[in-house]
Amino acid sequence: MAGERQARLGDRIRVILAERLEKGLRDPRLGFVTITDVRVTGDLQHASVFYTVLGSEEERTASAEALRSATGMLRTEVGKHLNVRLTPSLEFIPDAIPENADHISDLLREARERDQAVAGLASTATYAGDADPYVKPRELDESDED
Repeated sequence: MAGERQARLGDRIRVILAERLEKGLRDPRLGFVTITDVRVTGDLQHASVFYTVLGSEEERTASAEALRSATGMLRTEVGKHLNVRLTPSLEFIPDAIPENADHISDLLREARERDQAVAGLASTATYAGDADPYVKPRELDESDED
């Protein structure tokens, strides 16, 4: 039951923050930020907000600073729209989804290249021994019957 309430509160916080960021902050450092997930603790006192930033590393750093400086204002905004006794504190955490996705894409590309190399070697390969390694019963010659 508590997990369900945490999930609902996290989803609501995500929507409120996304709408507020869509309206824009007055901070020019803030880039194109997307709120990917919000996880709320069991006591509903703390919310971890995961976000991604589209752009270069400098833009990501600048956006992180802008979010850190706007945390109080964003918490106030969340408190206005939530019907809870205590507004959870917000912690903004950069989400590693884009980096993980790039890493997985690189690994899949490398696996495909290796599979193609192995398929190329297998197409020209020959057997190390006989083509049919299984032992077959010998046919008896007429001379062996004596």
